[in-house]
Amino acid sequence: MEPCATPDANAYIYQLINSDMKKKKKSFPKFKPRNLDRYPRLDTVLMVEKAIYEGKSDLTITQIWKKLPKKVLWTTYTTILDYLEYSGKIMIEKDRTITWIWDPEGIRKLKNRGLEWHGKN
Repeated sequence: MEPCATPDANAYIYQLINSDMKKKKKSFPKFKPRNLDRYPRLDTVLMVEKAIYEGKSDLTITQIWKKLPKKVLWTTYTTILDYLEYSGKIMIEKDRTITWIWDPEGIRKLKNRGLEWHGKN
């Protein structure tokens, strides 16, 4: 059997499907830090990034915090961790160790080989 829809009915169905797809379209998630009492400065974020990168996923959240070259309030530190996890640079594992997962050079090499990248960056 052939469908017996008129051109007007087809247009109406298309509009319904299209409007439904727009409603379901996911937008980029907004960064919502847990702790809003302190906003870190850029030099502090970079200091924490460097400490995590050099830790090579062997250290826990608390161990990295204690080894920072300058003192940072815990709430500021956790806000930085939230941001780094949100931006895809780190992963906090179940045992509370932090793993550095950001590898722009590796992604660049994959793109040069012709592989497609559908990540955030």
